[in-house]
Amino acid sequence: MLKRLDGKGISKFLAFDVPIEMAEARYGGHFQNVLHNLHESDDLRVLDYNGQRAMQLFSFKELGEPVYHEAA
Repeated sequence: MLKRLDGKGISKFLAFDVPIEMAEARYGGHFQNVLHNLHESDDLRVLDYNGQRAMQLFSFKELGEPVYHEAA
């Protein structure tokens, strides 16, 4: 997974698990666009690149444990 993210230029991130149904409900049409993006070369989809939208859509208590990653 980390190699695939790095291949998309994502080498440093903070991620949280959220239930897929909740993400779909909160992101609405954007979720469907990302899910069905035929221009992607693999099955990895990034729903929110900068996190600002996620911070507006979810409270901290709705988010799972944080996952931190920074390439060496």
